[in-house]
Amino acid sequence: MSNTKVTIQKGCKYSHAWTALAAARISMGFIFLWAFFDKTFGLGYATEPAKAWIEGGSPTTGFLTGASQSSGLFADFFGSLVGQGWVDYLFMIGLVGIGVLLLLGIGLRIAAASGTVLLVLMWLAAMPLATNPVIDDHIVYAILLWVIAFGRRNISLVDWWLSIPLVKKNTWLW
Repeated sequence: MSNTKVTIQKGCKYSHAWTALAAARISMGFIFLWAFFDKTFGLGYATEPAKAWIEGGSPTTGFLTGASQSSGLFADFFGSLVGQGWVDYLFMIGLVGIGVLLLLGIGLRIAAASGTVLLVLMWLAAMPLATNPVIDDHIVYAILLWVIAFGRRNISLVDWWLSIPLVKKNTWLW
């Protein structure tokens, strides 16, 4: 599998593009992990320390409350999720899981599928969009996740990952 090499092949006509894709993958991983850590510990950026998850705050309540108060088609649905503990846990597990998989460059199909679900739900919750009637950063990120999932995996642990017997037998884990 020549597209799974960790090292960059010298002289490869597309090596700079694959390195750029690896940088995009790692950057996306940090986006997801940063959101997880900020919401967990209240680092003072998107989440105030008093509203941190470890302080009893809900990582999803603010966003879902805003979505429920909008004029969007799904306002009632997202309003019903406000304050649900299972929603917080799924959201936070998704953030950390997607972030770690992207950083390590493994399980990228799982990261793309779960990340797309998370991002599309956030996109639906943001309806109606303020600056564009169709697309926003959630959709662009979801598309990028799939480009990453099926691209070459430079600067990753993919060689180790693909050597695991369970992964070898289940291509959806690639």
